[in-house]
Amino acid sequence: MTAPATPATPATPTGPTAAAPAAPAAPAAPQHVRPYRSYVYAYPHKTAYRPLPDRPALRDLWRGERKDALSLYLHIPFCEVRCGFCNLFTRIGAPDGLTGRYLDALDRQAAAVREALGDDGPVRFANAAFGGGTPTFLTADELTRLCDIAEHRMGADLRAVPLSVEASPATATADRLAVLAERGTTRLSIGVQSFVDEEARAAVRPQRRADVEAALGRIRDARIPVLNIDLIYGIDGQTPASWRTSLDAALAWQPEELYLYPLYVRPLTGLARRTAHTDRDWDEQRLDLYRRGRDHLLAHGYEQVSMRMFRRAGTAPQGPDDHACQTDGMIGLGCGARSYTSALHYSFDYAVDMGEIRAIIDDYTATSDAAFGRAAHGRYVDGDEARRRHLLQSLLQARGMPLADYRDRFGTHPHRDFPAELDAFAARGWLEGPADDADGGTGPLLRLTPEGLAHSDALGPELFSPAVRAAMAAYEPK
Repeated sequence: MTAPATPATPATPTGPTAAAPAAPAAPAAPQHVRPYRSYVYAYPHKTAYRPLPDRPALRDLWRGERKDALSLYLHIPFCEVRCGFCNLFTRIGAPDGLTGRYLDALDRQAAAVREALGDDGPVRFANAAFGGGTPTFLTADELTRLCDIAEHRMGADLRAVPLSVEASPATATADRLAVLAERGTTRLSIGVQSFVDEEARAAVRPQRRADVEAALGRIRDARIPVLNIDLIYGIDGQTPASWRTSLDAALAWQPEELYLYPLYVRPLTGLARRTAHTDRDWDEQRLDLYRRGRDHLLAHGYEQVSMRMFRRAGTAPQGPDDHACQTDGMIGLGCGARSYTSALHYSFDYAVDMGEIRAIIDDYTATSDAAFGRAAHGRYVDGDEARRRHLLQSLLQARGMPLADYRDRFGTHPHRDFPAELDAFAARGWLEGPADDADGGTGPLLRLTPEGLAHSDALGPELFSPAVRAAMAAYEPK
């Protein structure tokens, strides 16, 4: 299992921490801020979604929306194993032809969604991603069918737009990779997490370094343009020396992208039943490892895109970056995918417990064609939430947020809309600017300092609205 692709990937871009965070409290006092509160990879989070009583028709939701540069995300909720840190929407295995039934449902959903998009204007896709779960859990023939659904049902030209796909070492086989390369995959993201076998076992991720290296060799042989490797810091027993071992092992493959994820221990996961990490020492350990990893990658010619994402200098982006993938105009297919219009974010039900996930997948495969034409769960996004979302997406990027973009979209200034939050960030040394755009942009930027980027998982939740906090607090994990 790997990070959400950035579309993202889309991205989803869904990684080791791309999971339901605990509902954040009100902004913390400046004198003590825990650096790891929650990974804000999308806003509002799914735990703030609720059943939509009116189940609005997708045709009505998408009428009037811009549809000439959509993002497409197909979700495959299957893995060969479930890692100890994972609370993504995925199940272990797929007995009795379940993958075939799932693809049947995905095909029917795609047909219903494409019909709902209508023909009142151009419908085009600017990028695509397959996430999970593990999309490469599917066989080569099933991956061919998945690509066919994206192309023939939705109309996405996979060979003409960035296509990001997530994989695991065990499922990155030559036949699967050949299908993905032939169908236009431009980015392959593989969840390695650690090249140290003992650390992989501590994270309840059964794998051997030799198998990981073999998988990376097959990926390079497939000549997919961008390789991304996910690594985790904060694993029990991990030391600066063993962290350096994983970093150097990854760098030996000269990946175009690297994601460095802090380990989180979430409710209903395997690690939650075995460990209890709440102390400051673990926070300090993760911060120290993050800084070591960041500095090591910067010294080896990588540029920091966000707290987690690093790109080798000279590598062209393959789709939207990190948080920026969570934009309006997202079409998500599959029972764990989200879709975004300008006014409503919607999806199917969400769960972490394996039994609950199985039930949701079974319900999805039995969904009628008519039901696929309506939104079931979601959250409406008003003007205030749109401002928060834009600020989150932009500020958590290392390049910062052009103030002109915010003003042009909302007709106001972020310091007027969020004075308390931004003043608190500045007081902690997390915020610089407004400063001129050194890259030749059109105006000043609002940008995080290096220490602000390091505290992205504390900063992000402080921009959540009171209503979203309340909805997340009221959510009962299942």
